[in-house]
Amino acid sequence: MKDVKAIVLTGYGLNCDYETEYSFRLAGAEACRVHVNELIENKGILRESHLLAFIGGFSWADDHGAGVILASKIKNHLFDEMQEFIDDGRLIIGICNGFQALVNLGLLPAIGKNFWERRVALTYNDSGNFIDTWVRLKVNQASPCVFTKGISSIELPIRHGEGKFYAPDDVIDDMIQNEQIVFQYEENPNGSLNDIAGICDPTGRILGLMPHPEAFNHATNHPDWTRQGKTGLDKGEGIKIFENAVAYIKENFL
Repeated sequence: MKDVKAIVLTGYGLNCDYETEYSFRLAGAEACRVHVNELIENKGILRESHLLAFIGGFSWADDHGAGVILASKIKNHLFDEMQEFIDDGRLIIGICNGFQALVNLGLLPAIGKNFWERRVALTYNDSGNFIDTWVRLKVNQASPCVFTKGISSIELPIRHGEGKFYAPDDVIDDMIQNEQIVFQYEENPNGSLNDIAGICDPTGRILGLMPHPEAFNHATNHPDWTRQGKTGLDKGEGIKIFENAVAYIKENFL
């Protein structure tokens, strides 16, 4: 059987690349870290891959807004290749800064499969402060999201200064009707409308979320792992998200 190939996009202040690569490998994928410039110069890398991860960090230091420059660079240099990647039914995940980039690109929420049109925003937390904590998330079982199959709730860490999800009422209504709201905070840490922590496109193949599943790749990542009766041999709950993605590619492409 051929390998499931995952690209973890790196460069210019992105800093969760090793954890994300490790998480994909734990899930059974052949993962590699690829600098955004390398991807632009060698577009064949994208065509040969099944999964693309936009990761956390502070791309271009968020100087012009979180994920703004990364989104502009991708759209200007990889528009056709990204559209082909989406049309082929491959998978994209955006985590934290990656979610912000997908929103700026318009790949989320892509209501009516209208990609490349920005409809929502991730803006400054209501507290005005950077937040670094663990949150429990409700997972929408009716969502078409490929990444969350079999997950009803999950606890993950967040670390962001611009994580408040904002959108006009009609856009949120459309997302509710289409079951595109995938993750909601049980206790809202940042003021996100409708407690939204993550959304998908109408196909369920593009996912964006502010919490970090790659940062819960091992049981001992959790501050209460001993109280939970976990051992050093246990995977973290976040790996299930990556395993679902790998299983989907194996079933539909390999």
